[in-house]
Amino acid sequence: MLISVLAIVYVYKKHEQYPVSLRTAVRVLQKKRDYKPYVGLAEKLGHSANDKLLIIHADDLGLARSVNKATFDALEKGGVNSASIMANCKHLNEVKKYAENKPGIDFGVHLTVTNEWKNYRWKSIMPTIKSQSLVNAVGEFHVGIKKFVLRADPGELKKEIQAQINKIKKLGIKPTHIDSHEGALFCKKDHFKVYLEVGIKNKLPVFVPKGVDAHFSKNFPKPKNVIVIKNIYMARKGLKRGEWKAFYLNTIKGLKPGLSQLIVHLGYDDDEMKEISVNHPDYGAKWRQLDYEAVTSVDFRSALEKNNVKLVSWGEIKKVLFDN
Repeated sequence: MLISVLAIVYVYKKHEQYPVSLRTAVRVLQKKRDYKPYVGLAEKLGHSANDKLLIIHADDLGLARSVNKATFDALEKGGVNSASIMANCKHLNEVKKYAENKPGIDFGVHLTVTNEWKNYRWKSIMPTIKSQSLVNAVGEFHVGIKKFVLRADPGELKKEIQAQINKIKKLGIKPTHIDSHEGALFCKKDHFKVYLEVGIKNKLPVFVPKGVDAHFSKNFPKPKNVIVIKNIYMARKGLKRGEWKAFYLNTIKGLKPGLSQLIVHLGYDDDEMKEISVNHPDYGAKWRQLDYEAVTSVDFRSALEKNNVKLVSWGEIKKVLFDN
């Protein structure tokens, strides 16, 4: 009993950056889930329950020209088949032009409510007067997830993330899904509810990874058109440069039947990305170059084929969940 209590406290403290409630931390550790999983997705997508289904998803589209160029190239080469756009960024016109020639492209909205870079900050789409709990004195989102979670008003949050979706739609892009930058919308139940509500209102699938589903309970049932993705893969802190490609190849070899998502952060190790990510190696210029090189390699595409991986998109999932 004592060991269990100590383990819970350790997990709770270790994830202070993600200030979830102690109750949620306990449910995550004990793997308690009070909902029925979505049944029959593979078959509705035209596959069998034993097939390995994979979304290869690039985050942060629009963040920089470097990110845009690398992501577009990876899409063309088949290294990724999905991406999500940050509506608060400077380089959306490039995304708009690319999407104009790609009807049906699998682009979602990467809902952004936090800042992490030293010299590159995002502001709310909503006027500062209507998003005071989300931003600082100069209208920039708070730095770090903890400040956001502790200060964000759910009502203001709902208007802001809807405004982000609306901005992408005004570009002529039809979003296929929504997800959360830095996972900021996953921590607090009230914020997570807003995230789900906005997705359902817009008839967009919401990205819900394993662990976040600990929020669901008898008093907060999982909506029927929400899918929890249990197998999420992403390069983590501490991965050595020489092990980067092997990590991705081993991920593909180890895929399990059912739906998985591989998340990558693409870009080039160029002056633009170096300036943006100064003193921030995680998801910085070198990281993004390594991700790009890995997923666009011949070996990566060969691994997908050899392991009989079936690529699926959020657009296909959207049709199953909302268009039928």
